[in-house]
Amino acid sequence: MIEDLLRELAPQVLGILVRKYDRFDACEDAVQEALLAASQQWPETGLPDSPRSWLVTVASRRLVDEWRSQGARSRREEAVAALELEPGPTEQRDDTLTLLFLCCHPELSMPSQLALTLRAVGGLSTAEIAAAFLVPEATMAQRISRAKKSLRDARFELPPPAELPERLQVVLHVLYLVFNEGYAASSGERAQRADLTAEAIRLVRLIHVQVPADGEVAGLLALMLLTEARRAARTDADGLLVPLGEQDRSRWDPRLIEEGVGLISRTLGRGPVGPYQLQAAIAAVHDEAATAEDTDWPQILALYDVLTRVSPGPVVTLNRAVAVAMVHGPLAGLAELGTLDGDERIARGHRLDAVRAHLLEMSGDRAGAVAAYRRAAKRAASIPEQHYLALQAARLS
Repeated sequence: MIEDLLRELAPQVLGILVRKYDRFDACEDAVQEALLAASQQWPETGLPDSPRSWLVTVASRRLVDEWRSQGARSRREEAVAALELEPGPTEQRDDTLTLLFLCCHPELSMPSQLALTLRAVGGLSTAEIAAAFLVPEATMAQRISRAKKSLRDARFELPPPAELPERLQVVLHVLYLVFNEGYAASSGERAQRADLTAEAIRLVRLIHVQVPADGEVAGLLALMLLTEARRAARTDADGLLVPLGEQDRSRWDPRLIEEGVGLISRTLGRGPVGPYQLQAAIAAVHDEAATAEDTDWPQILALYDVLTRVSPGPVVTLNRAVAVAMVHGPLAGLAELGTLDGDERIARGHRLDAVRAHLLEMSGDRAGAVAAYRRAAKRAASIPEQHYLALQAARLS
């Protein structure tokens, strides 16, 4: 699809322009205009011989037009116009990783780093990013605009070794969010977006090659592979969501499972244990179970206990509650969920009610489960999740 191709090429084209001109804000605007032109023209004219060069040329012309309109110096115009000639060595390289670190620049706040990376590298729209952050779209648009302006004079290069560990943690968190948005879209009509999961995995692979000894990089890559392995089984033939316990495991990708299990097995316990390694270990236990009934829930609960100490948070507590229910019964799981009722970070979304509905159903409280499923359906921003939750309510009522 043209949309998928444009999403793949967007960070590459932006990297090319920023490397040449060190004007992230102007280059990002120009690339967005080039992408819009391509989405309108290519369906009618067909793909050009070199789609990336086409985008670079159109984007560079937008820069020329913009700088001329602002009374830019003639030498700058000539320099930019030179980009419209034959592709040079810079066009043959992929600067996506450098662009990723630029978007995670220390001058930006954490929310701005996440938002800008999701926009410039992940290819999400401002509306999608706003939904992920639970803020108004106008607020997110202003945040992204300010972040772009802050990077106007930033150098387009990988960070020095002394800054790499801290910058890397931000990059990993951003890629984790990009992957999650692709695997389970937070809003809209699509249940998942394979282009985003593929791009997140590709970028983490690039980082893993550069820092192979980093346990959290390896852990995040393993987590993504083990989760992506289940993607084909996550929806049925009608596009409806299928929960993990009901998935057809013959549709899971054994190649990705083997790679992910091997990676986390080689990594876990060989250095400091971080949240991505622990989440990957949990995913590995799920993926190695031949059936849902074979799942080693006590081991999963033990891993969640460690994860709670290493990286506490409402999402970890929510997921741990399911493990508690599977080991100690649904009432114990519901008691665990009760600790989250006053936590606005998760109580205002649909996930808490969705899990509560599942555990209430397990406990035999059909009326309570129906009410919780309906509340969750009303709060879900994803249409496939709305449908799934509404169907669960209808099934029980």
